Amino acid sequence: MNVSFRQLRLFLALADTGSVTAAARAMHVTQPTASMQLREVAEAVGLPLYEVISRKVHLTQAGRELAATARAMVAEWDTFGQTVNAMKGLRRGRLKVAVVSTAEYFIPRLLGRFCDEHPEVDVALQILNRDGVVARLRENLDDLYVMSMPPADMDLEDQVLMPNPLALVAPAAHPLARRKGLVLADLQDERFILRERGSGTRMAADAHCRAVGFVPRVRLELGSNEAIKEAVAANLGLSVLSVHSLHDAHAAHGLAVLDVAGFPIGSQWHIVRPRGKRHTPIAEVFEAHLLAQANHPAPTPGKA
Repeated sequence: MNVSFRQLRLFLALADTGSVTAAARAMHVTQPTASMQLREVAEAVGLPLYEVISRKVHLTQAGRELAATARAMVAEWDTFGQTVNAMKGLRRGRLKVAVVSTAEYFIPRLLGRFCDEHPEVDVALQILNRDGVVARLRENLDDLYVMSMPPADMDLEDQVLMPNPLALVAPAAHPLARRKGLVLADLQDERFILRERGSGTRMAADAHCRAVGFVPRVRLELGSNEAIKEAVAANLGLSVLSVHSLHDAHAAHGLAVLDVAGFPIGSQWHIVRPRGKRHTPIAEVFEAHLLAQANHPAPTPGKA
């Protein structure tokens, strides 16, 4: 097959954006040029690579195989470029990181410090729910991933980053907020507002409740920590949230951390990547930066 490296990058842009126009824009070419180049790639492969349905590009099986191959080739080339720059004493290139939504409370701060130290590194940060991060992990789209509950069915390199304690929170004016030494049985008549099923926080909370034989009465399931905090403050129910999402300023936002046996639930943040994935020099430096910065344990809010 006679396909240029630039054509492979164009096809990857098509796979990522789902649009010929967007792919052309990403590669700084005109749409007619992009369409012609993509036709040449398909002719070189000898099979249709995509079809357009309702203005949306859908890859064929051959297209998906080509995208996976092209992604691996581009990643290897980028790694080589970073290695050469490292040999020259330079730290430049691109870093791609995907994190679960709760990590947005601390990862941008750590990332900001890294960018201050390495201004020539371009960073692409994806903040998604756990399912979205796991999907990117399965497709090997990023240099590393941060989550609290790595998938058990994947062979991963897994480095514990820092603790992720999960606290039980209530409205600040709730009668239980003034009580000490509670047990989960004291909450059997309460309604709960929990993260969506599949989130790391929800998985840890469900596992803890199963272990102690407690079945929470779930009123709402929400996909946002901020929405949950607002709902709890509005007296719609109790919740289990990462301490990182509370900013140690929960009382000012109408929340109280309950003194309940078994809480905070012990959880951890993990840095993961597929086992065997080549580490780019920049990714190695960033991982070391994260681990060095995370040596300070997460704050545990005082009981209100």
